Amino acid sequence: MYEAITLTSDEGGVATLTLNRAEKHNAMSARMIAELTQAATDLGNNQDVRVVVLTGAGKTFCAGGDLGWMKEQMAADSATRFVEARKLAEMLQALNVLNKPLIGALQGNAFGGGVGLASVCDVAIGIDSLKMGLTETRLGLIPATIGPYVIARMGEAKARRVFMSARLFDAAEAVDLGLLARAVPADELSAAIEAEVRPYLSCAPGAVASAKELVRELGPRIDDSVIDHTIRKLVARWETSEAQEGIGAFFEKRNPAWNNKV
Repeated sequence: MYEAITLTSDEGGVATLTLNRAEKHNAMSARMIAELTQAATDLGNNQDVRVVVLTGAGKTFCAGGDLGWMKEQMAADSATRFVEARKLAEMLQALNVLNKPLIGALQGNAFGGGVGLASVCDVAIGIDSLKMGLTETRLGLIPATIGPYVIARMGEAKARRVFMSARLFDAAEAVDLGLLARAVPADELSAAIEAEVRPYLSCAPGAVASAKELVRELGPRIDDSVIDHTIRKLVARWETSEAQEGIGAFFEKRNPAWNNKV
C-alpha cells in the first residue's frame, strides 16, 4: 500500500510511521506527501492505535522537500503549483491535528520540511549529534507551509534566530529553541521514546484526543485562512527569479548569484 513510508503497529497500540526514502535522505516527494496524508487518516480511524511514533529510515530524519519535486514546481503553471503546495500544506495539517499523540524520534538530521515534521509532533526527541536548519532561503525559497507549526513550536522571538538565515544548528540549540524536548545519545533514543510513549497507554484515548484538540484551540491559530496564506506565499516564491536561480544553481552544482560567502 505504501512505498515512500512504512506503517507498523504492535499489540500494545503503538504505531510507528517511518519515512522510507533513506537513499534520498527521506526528502519529501509527491508520493511521500500523499502517503503521509493517507497514513494520518488511517491512523486517526484506527481505534487500536493509541500512540504514533514518527521516525525515518537511514541516517537522516528528513532532508526537507525533494529537489526533483521542487524543480517540477518551477516548471509547472501557476494552477499546478497551487495544487501541489496545497497537498504539502494539507499533509502537515493532517499530522498536526491527528487525534493521537504523535512522538517524533529524530534518528538523524532534519532540514527544511523535516523541521516542519518535527514541529507537528507533540513531542520530538532527537539524537545529540544531529543537525537541524531551515535551509529554504539558500534556494531562494521560504519556510512557508511549515511556518505556522515552526513558529507555534518556537515562538516568534526564537524563530527569528533561525527562520531566515538558513544556518544549521545542533541538537542542544534545537532543545533551547523548543524544537526538541530533549536530545539523547543515539543508543538511548529507543529507550527515551519508549519512556515518552508509556504514560499514554494508561490514559483514556478519548480524553487524550480531546485534550490535544483543546491545546490546539488554545494555542496559535492554524486554520484554513492561515494555511491558504502560506500556500499563496510559497507559490509566489516559486515564481520568483531568485527561486529559479537557487534551484538551478543547486542542480548545476554552483553557487547562486547572491552567494557572497568568502
